Amino acid sequence: MNYNAVNNIDELETWVKKALKIKKKPLKNKKLGKNKTLGLLFFNSSLRTRLSTQKAALNLGMNVMVMNFTNEGWTLEFEEGTVMNSGASEHIKEAAAVVSQYCDVIAIRAFAGLVDKEKDNAEIVLSSFIQYATVPIINMESATGHPLQALADAITIEEFKPKHRAKVVLTWAPHPKALPQAVANSFVEMMKLQKNMDFVITHPKGYELNPEITKDSKIEYDQDKAFENADFIYAKNWSNYNDYGQITNSDPNWTVTADKMKLTNDAKFMHCLPVRRNMIVSDEVIDGPNSIVIEQANNRTFAAQLVLQKILKK
Repeated sequence: MNYNAVNNIDELETWVKKALKIKKKPLKNKKLGKNKTLGLLFFNSSLRTRLSTQKAALNLGMNVMVMNFTNEGWTLEFEEGTVMNSGASEHIKEAAAVVSQYCDVIAIRAFAGLVDKEKDNAEIVLSSFIQYATVPIINMESATGHPLQALADAITIEEFKPKHRAKVVLTWAPHPKALPQAVANSFVEMMKLQKNMDFVITHPKGYELNPEITKDSKIEYDQDKAFENADFIYAKNWSNYNDYGQITNSDPNWTVTADKMKLTNDAKFMHCLPVRRNMIVSDEVIDGPNSIVIEQANNRTFAAQLVLQKILKK
């Protein structure tokens, strides 16, 4: 079983309820992972993902091994039939097979390169491990998706949702660096699984996400209009998908401010972190009483623990 996308979730409501049960008693299944090893392989930097996934494994009694390919591992080759006479030292075929012998579960984190759209959409790193590893693979953020984050987001929304039908807004915000679409993609996919909620995506014209992912989702180019009567505001930057990986808009008017939040229905503010203060969101908002970013980050542990628990029980 490969937990590499939100569409691996068969029933979101059931998953969220199970995660909330785990949150109440995180050590209940401490023996489930006894003598099992989780391998965390990082091709990019991490804080919440690494620590929350490691904490989840420890809660289940697992051993954890961590490897950062940015400065510790051999450079991997992923192409078939290549003559390895340049930079790469080891082929994914051997690497995935070997790691599978050391680990019972492997979790992978590998961002988009934001240079070649076709290559990023092919998910070379993640798909290669899935193909050549002999143990379950977990996606800790790939080129196009971040399902563990989206599951944590769903848990958070469940905890803070109002009694009425909630309105959830995903808003683009400016950022000085070109960022992948992974978090936004998975949040959109997760919202499609939500029941009895209204969902709106707002961003400048030209910043549309992959149309295959946003199909049937409401898109509003007027941020103020999108914010009206919202119960949750989820801010996130992503680079241009059409002019792939480019920053074609840095309009500061898209920053989430206290005045923007006044348009909402006293909405909760969400962000996956790390966040650029006073660019993505103003200090007043993220430090305010309606900011739930810390609770959202805490739920990363229980999203990962639920997935690990499902794998271990199988």
